[in-house]
Order: sequence, then C-alpha cells, then structure tokens
Amino acid sequence: MRTLCSSTLIGEALLIMFAALVAMQLSSVSTATVWIVSGIAMALCVALCGMINRPGAVQIGWALQIGLIASGFVLPTMFGLGVVFAGLWWCSVHYGRKVDEFKAARAAAEAQAA
Repeated sequence: MRTLCSSTLIGEALLIMFAALVAMQLSSVSTATVWIVSGIAMALCVALCGMINRPGAVQIGWALQIGLIASGFVLPTMFGLGVVFAGLWWCSVHYGRKVDEFKAARAAAEAQAA
C-alpha cells in the first residue's frame, strides 16, 4: 500500500504546486495566502508519504482529498482534478491493501513450505 499511496501523494503535491501558480494569476486570493495554504498542503502530502502505514494516515489522506476538492472554490478546475485524485487515492488504498494481503499470504505459504 505504501508505494501506491506515496505515488499518489507525490503526484498530488505536484498538482498543488502547479495549481498554486495558476491561482496566483487567476484568483482574487492574495499570493501570500495561496502559497501558505499550498505549502502546508504540499508538506502534508510529502510527510504523509513517510507515515502511510501508521494509524490514521489514510484518514488524513482522505481529509487532504476533501481539501483538494474544496480548492475548486478558488480555482474551479480543481473540482474535477480533486475528484480524479480522490479516485486515485481510493484505488491506491483499496488495491494497496489487496497487494499487502497477497504478499502476506505468499510469505506465509513460502514459510510453511520451507
């Protein structure tokens, strides 16, 4: 799960950075506010990559997805991109857990066979 979720979060951090560049030019929000909020969100994405296996990390990721969708009120394109990344987050969590279960079952089978 760690690899899939981390990949999604790094992509999301890049999306937030590029969205901040666009929001600086197209929105009425001050540049300082755009970069403070975007910087916190990008730092949270990167920090969450290292904590993804800890309790509550997936829920923090979901809160981040909601925040990304809500950023559509500043930059309307983010409504769509936020939904896309929320879908990617769901896939990363769902299929990541399936991969982890498969790896655990395979390791148990190999240990039993040896």
